[in-house]
Amino acid sequence: MSSESLILAALLLPLLGAVAIALAGKRPNLREGITLSTALGLFLCVGQLLAPVLAGARPELTLIEPLPGLPLAFRVEPLGLIFALIASGLWIVNSIYSIGYMRGNHEQHQTRFYVCFALAIAGALAIAFAANLLTLFLFYEALTLITYPLVTHAGTDKARAGGRVYLAILMGTSVLFLLPAVIYTWHVAGTTDFRLGGILPAGMDKDSVAILLALFMFGIGKAALMPFHRWLPAAMVAPTPVSALLHAVAVVKAGVFSVIKVVVYIFGLDQLAGATDWLVAIAGFTIIAASVVALSADNLKRRLAYSTISQLSYVTLAVAILAPLSVVAAALHIAAHAFGKITLFFAAGSIYTAAHKTEVSQLDGIGRRMPWTMAAFGIGALSMIGLPPAAGFVSKWYLVSGAMSQGQWFALAVVLASTLLNAAYFLPIVYRAFFRPLSAEAVAHPHGEAPLPIVIALSLTAAGTLAMFFFPDVPLALAQQLVAAR
Repeated sequence: MSSESLILAALLLPLLGAVAIALAGKRPNLREGITLSTALGLFLCVGQLLAPVLAGARPELTLIEPLPGLPLAFRVEPLGLIFALIASGLWIVNSIYSIGYMRGNHEQHQTRFYVCFALAIAGALAIAFAANLLTLFLFYEALTLITYPLVTHAGTDKARAGGRVYLAILMGTSVLFLLPAVIYTWHVAGTTDFRLGGILPAGMDKDSVAILLALFMFGIGKAALMPFHRWLPAAMVAPTPVSALLHAVAVVKAGVFSVIKVVVYIFGLDQLAGATDWLVAIAGFTIIAASVVALSADNLKRRLAYSTISQLSYVTLAVAILAPLSVVAAALHIAAHAFGKITLFFAAGSIYTAAHKTEVSQLDGIGRRMPWTMAAFGIGALSMIGLPPAAGFVSKWYLVSGAMSQGQWFALAVVLASTLLNAAYFLPIVYRAFFRPLSAEAVAHPHGEAPLPIVIALSLTAAGTLAMFFFPDVPLALAQQLVAAR
């Protein structure tokens, strides 16, 4: 199959899968079999693009050109392939997890859940392969709309309120900031195509560059820079598989992916020299402030949500440093965070399914009843802290190296402080789980692990978190291509 055919297949497979899932809705085993087979087929399809991209090829596909010079087009480059491999690969694992979670908690509207999930993956793949700003913008907005029914899945007043916040912030930032940035870029550059090194005129006024950068950074609301971050904790009303989609597979990854894409392919690192100090400061503030909130949060999903806000700004901080090593760190952290954070959310859902506990203060001794779940949680926590032998250490190493190469001592101080804060809000959970005695309530109502599909899924993602530490070659090779041609 040609590379162009593989791109088309990758875009169409989740859409066709969504249709088949809907048709099989009254037969749960068939519905979930279609979900798993579609996810596996998508991953195999995306995986076949790896060898040509590593060899330097950049396969392209143009669907239509609604306006002269503004095509709906797709192009596979290294950063997009990292995102596509993550989204397609973790869809397989999340589907396994969802079978155990949705059935174990007797969730309603399961067919709608699987259909919307497949459509969200289709949106994520279209964003990953977008060849220009117009294509990225259209599917970025589509992803917001597709995931709204997932956020409001429970149908309660609280879920609908969370959905309104989710929609208002993400659509609001897009309309007020991102769309004007896209239009202005078209105006000054004459194109919206992504090109390594940037497309803006070399002599563009520095103030105009700074304003345009601000429009993009705050317009990409899915990156959750403060003060446009509240949609993430608001969306925690969704079931845990949806939280995993939001935090690890598609939504926030679309945000930070877009941040890197805009900096590297629209501005170029050289064009932004001296124009990103404010962004370093905002990203640093978001990292520390979100970590402080996470430190005081007793609700486990809320703690993980603010941890995500903090971790996303590692990517923004890294790319704002403008060093080749830090850009590599930004791309690597997309993968490292995906595996670590999905493991943590899987563990939170496992605890809820088996023990019906949602607060950190309720987890005393739970590691002795749920050793697989809490061991996986511990691995995910190590990755978020940035300690070996977990994936987060690899991206943090490159981030620190990039910051030192640029003399960015403020960024280094942020990384050090946030590492300590990460340890302060993750390690006590592990300590409670394994080293405190079981609570009286837990003794009175004994339980074991969650259903087997849940345990299999969280074990796989925990293993992936360790594997990226020992075998980082593929994501590292792709990430290094972002700066190799400078």
